[in-house]
Amino acid sequence: MAEQTAEERPGIAAAIVVHEGRVLMVRRRVSEGQPSWQFPAGEIEAGESPEEAAVRETAEETGLGVAAVKLLGERVHPKTGRLMSYTACEIVSGTAEVVDTDELDVLTWVALAEIPAYVPYGLFEPVQAHLDIALTV
Repeated sequence: MAEQTAEERPGIAAAIVVHEGRVLMVRRRVSEGQPSWQFPAGEIEAGESPEEAAVRETAEETGLGVAAVKLLGERVHPKTGRLMSYTACEIVSGTAEVVDTDELDVLTWVALAEIPAYVPYGLFEPVQAHLDIALTV
């Protein structure tokens, strides 16, 4: 079986949800290695925009209703080789909780100064720039 290239695999859409001076992060269950902290995210489905996928994945994983505000940027992820899109979102309804217990272990709201403890390798520059502003207002 041939390896799929980044162009053939669906992109991943991540939601950057800020509320009360903190950003929502989830810890994924993984089959091997350490669970990893990241933003709510998942594969973009056929016919979906990255923004629509970020909104859907946030609802599926956390039960939180969000609206896409702005696409912050896209890149090929340096660790996974997958095309990633990052969308700033605002809460429109609900309370964040682990809804998809198959995929997620736990979620938390993280302050700007705490982000390096959760993501020691640093964030994608447009995401960091957005959070630098959004989390200091």
